[in-house]
Amino acid sequence: MTKTINRRQSVAWTLIKDAVSGREYDYTSGSIRKAIILLAIPMMLEMSMESVFAVVDIFFVSHLGKHATSVVGLTESVATIVYSLAIGMSMAASAMVARRTGEKNKEGASEAAAQSLLLSAVITAGISTAGIIFAGDILRWMGAEPGAIREGTGYTRIIMGSSFIIMLLFLINGIFRGAGNAMMAMKSLWLANICNIILCPVLIRGLGPIPALGLSGAAIATTIGRSVGVAYQCYHLAKGNSMLQLTRQYFKPVWSVLRSLAGIAWPGTLQFLIGSGSWIVLAGIVARTGHSEASAGYQVALRIVMFFILPAWGMSNAAATLVGQNLGAQMPDRARQSVITTLKYNAVFMGIVSLVFLLLADHIILFFSSEPDVQRYAVAAMRIISAGYIFYGIGMVLSSAFNGAGDTRTPTWINLFGFWLLQVPLAWVLAHIAGWGAYGVFVAIPVAETAITITYYFIFKKGRWQLVKI
Repeated sequence: MTKTINRRQSVAWTLIKDAVSGREYDYTSGSIRKAIILLAIPMMLEMSMESVFAVVDIFFVSHLGKHATSVVGLTESVATIVYSLAIGMSMAASAMVARRTGEKNKEGASEAAAQSLLLSAVITAGISTAGIIFAGDILRWMGAEPGAIREGTGYTRIIMGSSFIIMLLFLINGIFRGAGNAMMAMKSLWLANICNIILCPVLIRGLGPIPALGLSGAAIATTIGRSVGVAYQCYHLAKGNSMLQLTRQYFKPVWSVLRSLAGIAWPGTLQFLIGSGSWIVLAGIVARTGHSEASAGYQVALRIVMFFILPAWGMSNAAATLVGQNLGAQMPDRARQSVITTLKYNAVFMGIVSLVFLLLADHIILFFSSEPDVQRYAVAAMRIISAGYIFYGIGMVLSSAFNGAGDTRTPTWINLFGFWLLQVPLAWVLAHIAGWGAYGVFVAIPVAETAITITYYFIFKKGRWQLVKI
């Protein structure tokens, strides 16, 4: 018995070392479980690091008062539009690079990566400009109180003005994931977060000759951190590896590739815009029915919730890479089995997190807020939202499977009906008609997510996603 345990521990430790070493692996052959672990570990760590940005900001900013906390939450709600665009482009690049990698087509993978960078530069130029000009109006449209608008316009202007950096951070990591190099994506976010963690308290509170910049300091720290991560990504893209070598020739516009990328990216972007748009509406309902206390509590809870959801999203990204590469290698059955296995792992992980939140929510919230009313709303939001965690985990894997195959339209339609015809109306009815206020919004979230997951599952079983050509 002891020898068996030791042998299993040795195998597990070897897998972990291989996963974080960045060693190349052929994901179209060998053990599916091993392939999932090798991809999932760095991808989960990568997504954890992305969530750390929001948690670090909310931790330091929450001590500046309820207006500052509300501004960060409302700005992040609007910034999800940028994240949606970035995720859509990342999804398209990852799917195409993965498909070319599965075909062992190095030139095609490099060309897809370069063309996605060109397309992204055009997309984000207008968003950054609009964010800088209309920062104060954005907070006003979101229902922020006058004090929050005065205090937070600078923060919103910096975050929205850095849209291109946000886009690049997501996009280039998607390129690396599609090529199977999840470790590189993880390293860039680790580096970005280290910079943010160091700079956030310094720029918010001041240190020596550095003045205390308050809320704007948090935005500057986050932008600098992300910029450092992007610089690291660009260095390795230029340096190249066995599957990606971005030279000048690949940056000449290739209209067929650009059209293909756009064809995958626009429904992928719309898919997340639909979701993020509904979250903006929910944040507005909470702010109007519960005022700053409910808004601050809801935003604190969301940051903590996302901290644990993003690692699960990282695991689901492993399914996307495996689907793309195995479809490229003409092995649809292996692609399907990869999804089923990943789905089981994610459900277990999210089930454990759900129990932690249900039992320890009040203790966790104490680290982020000292205001009793804010704590009350935050604890309720965490417990109610986490009730659907297992379904969230399953739904994320199934959604990633469609996207990894290049079928971004199916999740888009499902999200449209699930969020806008179920979640938003239900939240409004429960908040206003039933008189539940902000608590009605909290309840609508797991109800809608569960319905969305069930729909994903039935459509996945039909198998049409396996036939998509890109």
